[in-house]
Amino acid sequence: MKQQYRALYNELCQFIAPERLIHDELRTLAYGTDASFYRLIPQLVVRVDNEAEVSRVLQLTRQHQLPVTFRAAGTSLSGQAVTDSVLIQLSSNWRGYQIHDHGHRVSLQPGIIGGKANLLLAPFQRKIGPDPASINACMIGGIAANNASGMCCGTAQNSYNTVESMKVIMADGTLLNTADPESRQAFTQTHGELLQRLQQLGEETRANTELASLIRHKYRLKNTTGYSLNSLVDYSDPFDILLHLMIGSEGTLGFISEVTYKTVVEHPIKAAALIFYPDMEAACRAVVAMKPTPVAAVELIDRAGLRAVEDKAGMPALLKTLGSDATALLVDVRASERSELEQKLAEVNQALHGIPTLSPVEFTEDADTYALYWKIRKGLFPAVGAVRNTGTTVIIEDVAFPIEQLSEGVLELQRVFQKYDYQEALLFGHALEGNLHFVFTQGFDDPKEVERYQHLMDEVAQLVAVKYKGSLKAEHGTGRNMAPFVELEWGKDAYNLMWALKAAFDPENLLNPDVILTRNPNLHLENLKPLPPAHQLVDKCIECGFCESSCPSRNLSLTPRQRIVVQREIKRLEASGEDIRRLKILSDDYAYQGVDTCAGCGLCEMQCPVGINTGDLTRSLRHERSQAYTGTAAWLGSHFEGVANTSRIMLNVADGIHAVVGSKAMSAMTSTARKLSGNRVQQWTPSMPKAAPKMATVLQQQPPRLQGDKVVYLPSCATRIMGAARNQGEDRSTPEVAMSLLNKAGFSVLFPEALGAQCCGMPFQSKGQFETANAKAEELNQALLKATDNGRYPVFCDTSPCLMRMRDTLDSRLRLYEQVEFIHDFVLPRLTIQQKTERIALHVTCSTTKMGLASKMIALANACAKEVVIPPDITCCGFAGDKGFTHPELNASALKDLPSAVVGCEQGYSNSRTCEIGLSEHSGIPYQSIIYLVDRLSEGKR
Repeated sequence: MKQQYRALYNELCQFIAPERLIHDELRTLAYGTDASFYRLIPQLVVRVDNEAEVSRVLQLTRQHQLPVTFRAAGTSLSGQAVTDSVLIQLSSNWRGYQIHDHGHRVSLQPGIIGGKANLLLAPFQRKIGPDPASINACMIGGIAANNASGMCCGTAQNSYNTVESMKVIMADGTLLNTADPESRQAFTQTHGELLQRLQQLGEETRANTELASLIRHKYRLKNTTGYSLNSLVDYSDPFDILLHLMIGSEGTLGFISEVTYKTVVEHPIKAAALIFYPDMEAACRAVVAMKPTPVAAVELIDRAGLRAVEDKAGMPALLKTLGSDATALLVDVRASERSELEQKLAEVNQALHGIPTLSPVEFTEDADTYALYWKIRKGLFPAVGAVRNTGTTVIIEDVAFPIEQLSEGVLELQRVFQKYDYQEALLFGHALEGNLHFVFTQGFDDPKEVERYQHLMDEVAQLVAVKYKGSLKAEHGTGRNMAPFVELEWGKDAYNLMWALKAAFDPENLLNPDVILTRNPNLHLENLKPLPPAHQLVDKCIECGFCESSCPSRNLSLTPRQRIVVQREIKRLEASGEDIRRLKILSDDYAYQGVDTCAGCGLCEMQCPVGINTGDLTRSLRHERSQAYTGTAAWLGSHFEGVANTSRIMLNVADGIHAVVGSKAMSAMTSTARKLSGNRVQQWTPSMPKAAPKMATVLQQQPPRLQGDKVVYLPSCATRIMGAARNQGEDRSTPEVAMSLLNKAGFSVLFPEALGAQCCGMPFQSKGQFETANAKAEELNQALLKATDNGRYPVFCDTSPCLMRMRDTLDSRLRLYEQVEFIHDFVLPRLTIQQKTERIALHVTCSTTKMGLASKMIALANACAKEVVIPPDITCCGFAGDKGFTHPELNASALKDLPSAVVGCEQGYSNSRTCEIGLSEHSGIPYQSIIYLVDRLSEGKR
């Protein structure tokens, strides 16, 4: 850290905890990366918790004359959120919200993910207006600061047109609440000069007929190039001008600490058609024809885009038969009532009448087909990312043409790509607004490639901004990539006006300098991000950050994107040999930040547009470093039953000591032992279970029925070893309860031979001991084939992660059922639920989600409870097998918000014994397998 930043750091330490002031080489690299193709490494990352901290940080950075950049989710595509100075990053504390007027308005803090905001509004059949494709990853702060729009919101429902009020912290640290008269009055006293300047600039702009006309023309289109100059012609009150200037300001005018939106209707009835036209001209004629009709979205896909997805599973066979000029339109129509939908569809069909198509126009309301159409559209960006050459990046830019010139503009744009040999480039976008995205791959490791890119962007800028008077940035924000072209698009007068606005808000140019406005004509060609190969498992990563919201370690160490970023740098340094010191630092620190604190849950794969499971990378790295222990793992695998019995003894010893000394003394003793051992002793908690009884004891108490449909029951090694926790209120182990339930439902239960030695291999796989993991899986495979008569009988497993691994590794003849699925499909119909319990908490494990069983788990819980609470911000619990014992901070971080989410619940349920330990420890309520709930409330049908 440079000297001037060290002085700032020392002052920040007076009111911000050191763990939130990040300056080590690994995390500044990781946290400084966004979704763009630029790289700047911050000197200092400051994780702020509240408005007071932001205000003080801005005061100090101004005092030290150090630039600052704000970061929410970092999904920005144009370099808005990177810096080589101070990066202000939102902590997890910025997720407050307030719903007003039955959902017609909503106040949101900047750390709320857009998709979560819509979930909050769903009960009111409302949503926020902006609907960017990244809505399940991007945060409200970025949505507002970039004026993000999307597929359905157009310009009428973007942030600019739906914002009602805002809390904003100015460059000098002053907080303004535009909805509060007292705050406005105080601001007038302290910042009267700024308000007068805004009023003056507004009056001058409106009086300049030519400039005002240009501004109105530009905002007929989607336009995020430069500042929101439309605020100067749309409003005369300086507070209104200030409010709307903040929208799309990309952190260059102030910090948005809260935004209040007027919400829009979320129509429950939806229909869509995928319409194929013989060429671009016909498709664009259809777009113009539909402009005045009540369509929700019209998405254009060129032939290259269709070709990119035609081989994907579920795609219509017609795609492969289309001609080279074919173009598709995805048309979406939505309504609140059936009659309204029919009327709207009639209007759309009438508008399309007479325009030739390659197949009949057919709208569908079928949910699967509707989802398939949108899957085609949303799969275009990742389709390019998945097939690009390693070392290249995926660039997505978005422009807007006047809709009446859309066809000509698109054809010329395609010719420009062909001219510079971007053969893989494809076009798609929000055609109703003339807004098109173009996607292509680009390498930056060769000066000739950089030069080719420069020529492309120069020609695109001339074509879009000059020839067609369109927008160079329609919805992704100006960023660093288009900052050198702002004057070209807007002209000298408008450009000077933007600089005047910047000077009024930020006279020292410390807020995100070079973003939106720059004096550097080559800015877009500098600080280009390298993407060297790291590992074949993750080389397709485009660093978009979609994975981060689901990662349990996101608030503790690194996210999947950040793990890949650091691995790429490590591999680059290894290959170049240029900085041995830095390589050693990154490698050493990555052991904890990247490997030890990765839960390996794989939820990132479900959010990743190119399907990367970063947990696989982690397991591969664990495999590399665990080679010295291969023999030990093999011994443990071959003596598994004895190891399990030893574990039972240790659990009983610990429970006996706990009974004598109590929880407080036990925690102190084990904590001291853990510290003295260098964290080698595992963490003990009051939720630590007693030993489970041996299966022989279980079967004495719950003997299997001799008659009935046969099922093979595989209690996992976790449930065979770990019983109920002390003071849990239920002393039976999971296998005891499972046997009670299966007997009650009339099943005749069988078991695999040598049950005590059986294991799916999950504990070994998670530690990178793949050989032993596979050996145990093969042992289990043979035992289950024999027990099931080669798949004749179903297999019931009581632990979700184990069942998922079994499905991945065992013989396809085996019919393998996770406990939730088996109970939901086969057990529940044979039972009578006597009386529903009141309010329960439910944790859907990551393996349940990945197997597509979440809906069945929720349905099962709803069958047994009057109210089911599913904490909205909890994904993987972070216990991760034994991580809750070895790295309890991961479990604690992942479940930080759990206690407040389960208030009013007396009991929680899940379907993984180890997860239940961590959930019990950090929620304040006991968690058990959902088997307990069903067994407690049910009787067998007679």
